Amino acid sequence: LQLAKITYQYALVCCLTLYITVFQGLLGVGFQSFGNKEKLKSSPLQHLFEVYVQINKAAEDENTKQLAKDFFRKLEEHDEQTLSIWKQFRDLSIEEYIRIYERLGVHFDEYSGESFYQERAQEVLKMLEDKGLLQKTIKGTGVVDLSEQKDLSTVSTVMRSDGTSLYITRDLAAAIDRMNKHSWDTMIYVTDKSQSNHFQHLFRILKLMGYDWAERCQHVSFGLVQGMKTRRGEVIFLEDVLNEVRSRMLQNMTSTKTTKEIQDPVETAEKVGLAALIIQDFRGLLSSDYQFSWDRALQSRGDTGVFLQYTHARLHSLEQVHGNAELTDVNVACLQEPDAISVLQHLLRYDEVLYRSSQDLQPKHIVSYLLTLSHLAAVAHKTLPVKGSAPDVAQARLCLFHAARSVLASGMKLLGITPVTQM
Repeated sequence: LQLAKITYQYALVCCLTLYITVFQGLLGVGFQSFGNKEKLKSSPLQHLFEVYVQINKAAEDENTKQLAKDFFRKLEEHDEQTLSIWKQFRDLSIEEYIRIYERLGVHFDEYSGESFYQERAQEVLKMLEDKGLLQKTIKGTGVVDLSEQKDLSTVSTVMRSDGTSLYITRDLAAAIDRMNKHSWDTMIYVTDKSQSNHFQHLFRILKLMGYDWAERCQHVSFGLVQGMKTRRGEVIFLEDVLNEVRSRMLQNMTSTKTTKEIQDPVETAEKVGLAALIIQDFRGLLSSDYQFSWDRALQSRGDTGVFLQYTHARLHSLEQVHGNAELTDVNVACLQEPDAISVLQHLLRYDEVLYRSSQDLQPKHIVSYLLTLSHLAAVAHKTLPVKGSAPDVAQARLCLFHAARSVLASGMKLLGITPVTQM
């Protein structure tokens, strides 16, 4: 689940993160024509995206296509000047990734995109050739026959006619290297669902090469977020979304009469806003497309991340008022009310929900569980008062609410949400 927390986020709200390695030939040529070094340093992801849009418009020209191919070929040949441009793109982009993902509470131990494996991709092509798997077409491209009847009805292209590698070739090299380096139990690829066919081919080729561990490779796909806009316009970057949700949440908190005076309202707005985004993103099947709505995501009631945070803060406040010392000698026989039993029965399902999510790598099970827990706890909070109850009853109810808050916090953290104690 911790792996899921790191990898799922993001598909989070249509982050137009630019995968530099996939488009490096076209992007390299584009920067030479449209790039600005100052803009690259100040906002690398946005500027590289702008360059990519511009060069794509010009890419219909055959000369531009050839220049892009030449740039990529020079990369594989380790041309010093070409490598220098690519390295600048990469280093500045990673600095930006680190800064933005830090706001999500996410860090990566290693940055090794498929571009790291350009040289090893040639080794993979040699391996495929030695195993009799690489076949040449009339056009000179290299393909692997994936058909059951070996009649070339289904092939995967792994080499261009000029001998350079493709995305899938470098993914083959990366998979082999990662197994050699980490001896992993399972390798999970998290990308959008349009790449499903790519990963079916990848795993199939690995299996044909004799790597039985290919059966332990898994593709977790995600769908598209539709209808998202920020105040800055149509093209959405993750940082724009994070700034927007923080701003909207802060405005909501300021205009709500029940909002308490808190030490750092901006930080709280960011944490609550992130919860709103994550819950809306994770409520359904990851591979499903869905229509995004700011109003729905930021509702304080209903099945939202804001309601989860509000419930956690309210239960935390209850513990603070009545003492959050270690609860001992609790008489559970005092919890006979239907609302208390409903909470207890739901708490017993937590392990089952965690197991289910770990099996299919779908966070929706945890989301659904936490939302139900919050609604049950909210009802119990109204009908099972601690103040004014007999000491043993008050102690038992306080223990019940402490357990609910503890499980709520645990589940939220698994989803990448930092629980707040004040709202």
